[in-house]
Amino acid sequence: MGSRFWSWLVGGLLSLTAWGQSPIVRFQQDRFVIGSWVEPPLDARADDRYREMAAAGFNTVIAGFSELNFPRFEDILRRHDLRALISAPSSNPTNWPTSPVIWGYSLKDEPGAAEFPQLAARVAAVREAQPGKLAFINLFPDYASAQQLGTATYEEHVSRFLREVNVDVLCMDHYPIFHPDRDGRDGYCRNLAVLRQQALTAGIPFWNFFNTMPYGPHTDPTESQLRWQVFASLCYGAKGVLYFCYYTPRGDEFPKGGAIIARDDQPTRHYEQAQRLNAKLMKLGPTLMKLTSTGVYRIQPTDSPAEVLKGSGLLNVTRDPVDPPPDYLIGSFRHADGRRAVLLMNYRFAFSAWPTVVFDAPVDQVRELDQRTGRELPVRDESPDLPGLQISLADGEGRLFLLPPLP
Repeated sequence: MGSRFWSWLVGGLLSLTAWGQSPIVRFQQDRFVIGSWVEPPLDARADDRYREMAAAGFNTVIAGFSELNFPRFEDILRRHDLRALISAPSSNPTNWPTSPVIWGYSLKDEPGAAEFPQLAARVAAVREAQPGKLAFINLFPDYASAQQLGTATYEEHVSRFLREVNVDVLCMDHYPIFHPDRDGRDGYCRNLAVLRQQALTAGIPFWNFFNTMPYGPHTDPTESQLRWQVFASLCYGAKGVLYFCYYTPRGDEFPKGGAIIARDDQPTRHYEQAQRLNAKLMKLGPTLMKLTSTGVYRIQPTDSPAEVLKGSGLLNVTRDPVDPPPDYLIGSFRHADGRRAVLLMNYRFAFSAWPTVVFDAPVDQVRELDQRTGRELPVRDESPDLPGLQISLADGEGRLFLLPPLP
């Protein structure tokens, strides 16, 4: 009976091919995405502008803010090893650009649920006309109103989007407030938690936009606040991070300017900050792409770390009495090769941390992924005169460790 079933299945597939119904080829992400909103203009200085962008460690361009001369744009992307998502040129995807440097097409930013049926049809049309290309749609953050979402809850909004539109990458934008009287970090993590769970259920990667500039109620992020947003995303399993913004957008909403590149084309301090951060992401990226999230653990200052960390790969995180109480975010993962991984992040963005860490495996079997080289190195005790294993963390920084499989 088993052999007859497989003969029937193979025959059915061959029949489908004979009738011209080829299997659907879906987008496959092949690298960790480092991208941004508002691309450099495609003007006489475009080659220099995109060279500058690549030199800062960006590998993905979301293009839709300048008039696109595609042959020239494609040449620039190839020259600087960049990939792009371009705004959908028309309603019919049949004749859209198909170059390998074009990953896909941006269809919609922040749709409400009423738009899901129309978007589902457009995504299906892109898959049929442009096999393997990404139909990219970015969602609202969880602080959008019920009227904007078109659903009673944010979880329902994301769940319906995935079920009805059937995308290949889940993405949203969330910009936490960093203000002495208003701290939006926990809300940012709650939003990431929704994307993490929904993306795992759907079996697809997720990306997210984070804030890089002052606007509205947002103060201008410091380098540690940029780092905090990125590493928090990594703890939840993000496979791409997108800066808001690269070029400073025009409009009344952005009177201070202050994105990575100013309106007068000069790099702001955020350029070198992004360059330093992206250099680490480029080294972490190949390993991050092999990880599947298995849990996220939040240690707050009043918590007992050993209780919170059960099942995480860490047994305990303690401190020297002169240091502040523990304040950490930990992501746990399964590596494609069967090993486990732990990303330990300092939740504070204004103070460094110097935890004493206890892994659930012998230290000589644990490796750290070096963010300068991308190599796996033995774990180094950074305070050998103190008992236990000390690991230093800059403000908002995370460090990735690889552990053997559980016995």
